[in-house]
Amino acid sequence: MSRRDKLKQQQLKLNKRYKQLVEEAYNLRQTNHEESDQSEYRALKLLDKLNKLKFLVRDSPQSLS
Repeated sequence: MSRRDKLKQQQLKLNKRYKQLVEEAYNLRQTNHEESDQSEYRALKLLDKLNKLKFLVRDSPQSLS
């Protein structure tokens, strides 16, 4: 597996977790503001990681196979 493929796989995994956290934050917004804010904060941290990965995937050389 090439480096690019590994980065893409990690990106998909983080994107799935990001969506879960955003949905959790939305669902908790009406009942528990503190937990909603914590979930939203974790989602924002993941979004930052996703943006860094997107940059790495874009700049990594494509496999020659």
